[in-house]
Amino acid sequence: MENREKTFWERLKHTYRLVVMNNETFEEVGSYRLSLLNVYVLLSTLVVLVGILMWMLITYTPLKRYIPGYSGEVGNQQELVFQLSQKLEKLELESAHAQTYIESMRRMITQDVDTLVAEPEANTTNIDEERYSLPSEDELYVRDEIKIDDIAQIAQNWVRPVNYLSGKPLEQFHFISPVSGEVLQGFSRDKRHLGVDVIAPKNTAIRAVLDGYVFFADWTLETGNVIGIQHANNTISFYKHNSVLLKEEGSYIKAGEAVAIIGDTGTKTSGPHLHFELWHNGQPVDPTVYISF
Repeated sequence: MENREKTFWERLKHTYRLVVMNNETFEEVGSYRLSLLNVYVLLSTLVVLVGILMWMLITYTPLKRYIPGYSGEVGNQQELVFQLSQKLEKLELESAHAQTYIESMRRMITQDVDTLVAEPEANTTNIDEERYSLPSEDELYVRDEIKIDDIAQIAQNWVRPVNYLSGKPLEQFHFISPVSGEVLQGFSRDKRHLGVDVIAPKNTAIRAVLDGYVFFADWTLETGNVIGIQHANNTISFYKHNSVLLKEEGSYIKAGEAVAIIGDTGTKTSGPHLHFELWHNGQPVDPTVYISF
């Protein structure tokens, strides 16, 4: 037995000569001394190197998607890409709806002003006078008044209202009175008076009733300087006939923060007062039910 093992080991170590000859002239081109052990080591090394190369190609290249063992990982990545794509499409859709809502509310408040008949003259006044000067009636072309149902439908199209404290009934909100004064005319849906008129001293500051974002701050023909604020719980408040607007569109407002100065602007006014409206879920509500003036 020992002789057989010795003979096998000797055969592995036995040296052979590999001669390379020219086929036509039989001239010796080169010769190499080899043993079976050298051949085994060389072949084993080549096999290991080829295996490592194949592993790297499969692991770090797209070839792995064609290997059955890697299909799960590729599937997870494809599912993740699909989910991200769905979220992106949803955000784009919500952004488009929000922009449509803002433009609709602007048209509703300004009564869908179409054109400016006269071009503005050269700027000869300071910034404050230019911002709060009253345009003439000849500068504006106004369509028919939008119906209450149209206003409600526009408000219901708001897809991303301020979600802070959303879902609570209005009775559970702590409203700040926009101004302290006497209610001259109350809320009446039948008379199409969708808010309350409050009289207060000249230069009185108008305050926001809740936290929210200003989505409208501009001049309208009938109600003068108007500011609109989007609050939580799909609630909107309007402050009309102001002499000065203190906030711009896009501003975040805290409850009780001054947003305007009481005034007498617009054609539908008979003296300095605040016309205040409160809307909830696209419907006007009586502010005196929730606010003490």
